[in-house]
Parts: sequence; C-alpha cells; structure tokens
Amino acid sequence: MEKLRVGVVGFGGIFNGAHKSTWKTSSRAGIVAICDINPKKLEKAKAEFGGKVQYFTDYKEMIDTVKPDVVDICTPNYVHSPIACYALDHGCHTFCEKPDSISVEDVIKMKEAQDRSGKVLMVMRNNRHLGGSQLLKKMISDGDLGEIYTGRCGWIRKRGIPGKGGWFTTKAQSGGGPLIDLGVHMIDLALYMMGNPRPVSVVGSTYCKFANDESESDSVHSNFGEKVEGGTFDVEDLATGFIKFENGASLQIEFSWASNIEKETRFVELRGTKKGAKWQDNFFTLYDGKKNNKLKDFMLMRKQLFYGDKLNGHGGNLQHFLDVIIDGAKPDYVIDQGIDMIKILCAIYESAKTGKEVQL
Repeated sequence: MEKLRVGVVGFGGIFNGAHKSTWKTSSRAGIVAICDINPKKLEKAKAEFGGKVQYFTDYKEMIDTVKPDVVDICTPNYVHSPIACYALDHGCHTFCEKPDSISVEDVIKMKEAQDRSGKVLMVMRNNRHLGGSQLLKKMISDGDLGEIYTGRCGWIRKRGIPGKGGWFTTKAQSGGGPLIDLGVHMIDLALYMMGNPRPVSVVGSTYCKFANDESESDSVHSNFGEKVEGGTFDVEDLATGFIKFENGASLQIEFSWASNIEKETRFVELRGTKKGAKWQDNFFTLYDGKKNNKLKDFMLMRKQLFYGDKLNGHGGNLQHFLDVIIDGAKPDYVIDQGIDMIKILCAIYESAKTGKEVQL
C-alpha cells in the first residue's frame, strides 16, 4: 500500500510535541508538505525534513499545489474551522487539533464541509486513547459501574499559563482561556465515559486573577505557545460550571491555568449505581458502598501517559484516524460530538457573562 500523503498546517509546539512522531514513524502515512506563516518555523522544518518535503506559508497554496490525501491542522484555534473546511472541500481527509472551533457557527460549517466532501474529519480527543481510559470505558460499557448519573471533572494548575501575551491569552484567536484550552479535554473524557449524553443547559462562572502574576510556572504544559511581552490577556484564568443532560445526568467542572492549590491535576470522577470511579492522570480507582470501599487501582506506566505509543494519547488518536480512513474502522469521534462540545463551552462563557443559566 502506498503511504497516505500528509500536509501539515502549523509547525509549532503541539505538532512537534504530539503529532510529529506518529507521522515520522508511520508505515501508512508520511509528511509531504509543511505550512506555517512564520518563516523562522519553516526554516526549522526545512533543517529537519530537508528536500523531500515542500514548504509553504499559505495553507490554500499548499493544498492546491500538493493535493495531499490528509491535512493535519496544528494551528491557533481561530483558524481551525476555515482550514478544515477548505481542506475537506478540496478532497482531503482532515485531522484537527482541539478545540473543534471557537464558535458554534464555525463548527457547524465543519460538519457541512464534511458532509459535502464525504471525507473523514476528526478532531483530537487524545485522552480517550490513553490505556487507562480505554480500560475504564470497557468496564462501563460492560455494565460494571451501573448507571452513570452524575460526575465531576477538571484540570487545575497552580501556575501554568501558556504563551502569556500571545494567541493563547487573546480571546479573538483562542476563544477563551483554560475552559476552552483544558476543558475540551476533561469534559470530553467525562462525556465519552457517560455515553455522550446530549447537553440541555449550563451555568458557569469565569475569573481572571493572575494575568499580572509573575510566579514561575510549575506546569510542563505551559510551554505550549510563545510569550509576548506586553501582549494581550483578555481571557479567564479559571472557570467553573455545571452541565445538565437530556437523560437527567449532570457534570460539575473546574478548569484553571493558575490558582492557589497544592499541585496540578486532571481528573474525571463518575458516580454509578454499582460503583464509582476516579480517573486521575490515566490511573483510576473504583469504589463501592462497603466499609473499605477502595476496590482496586488500575495503573499504567507513566511513560505511557502521553505521546507516541500506538495505544495511547495523541499517537493513538492519529492511528485511529488512519484506521478509519484505510480500514473503514468505526470512528470513536464524530463532528456532532464536537458541536455539542462547542455549544457547552460557548454557553458557559455566556452564562458567566450574564449570570444566568443558558439553555442549549
């Protein structure tokens, strides 16, 4: 089988840290073109990939010239939708980093482009592909936890603001702060475990208390993005909220880039009628109602938590994308889930602004 030809848009931190290793080692797909609007980043790409790859500063020119089989979008959030729509409309299977988009209107445009094209569109949901997540999902599907009726999830940092002053902290480019940056991860994992119930209403609050804080970051994840001295910071640094679903279930949420807590953690806690579960950093524990109710810790090696492994994280998600294209595998993500996600996030921002519950 000839390798699928991949065109990359965005040669920044998320591509180099989470996507590149999969494309470089895959027997089924390989990079043939790289696009970035920053000439300095393109020079780094040329130094690494050499003359076997074509280089562009305009994604439309890349797609029109190279006609790749696959476009991998690793750009700031606000251009996810226009790039995805252009790629799909020009016959390319499309993979996009999270979040799906920064507005409901834009993510609906992505769905419409997918429907027109007949091509595969997927958006990164890497936490679904961690080993611990896969095991817990199977147990839930097998009925081990009973009915999942409520839960809570979060990703909270002590100090970990990414790219301060740059696009991460500029609402017009990012869509928001930790709610849209981190919330898409843990809300998605919780909904995935719960069977993707349809959201019907939200209420939320947002805060910005650390825009001028100069404390040193303690989060490796804050290395994403490039700092801009004197740049824009018009997003929240903490968001909380509550989501209700059509089936009666509910979910509490909390996400922060900076807050006075013990340490950074990401978690999903689920309450089931037979057992409860706490997922934390890819390890999870089950509980029941007995006196000594800690049933078992399910742990995987820490080296498997993040990137590169076929069965884990970003690498696993990209491999699944290839399985869908090449083998016709059933996708574990569809764009309708992305529409629900962006509806939730945008409604929480609206609720925070108005002080009222928002119906979806």
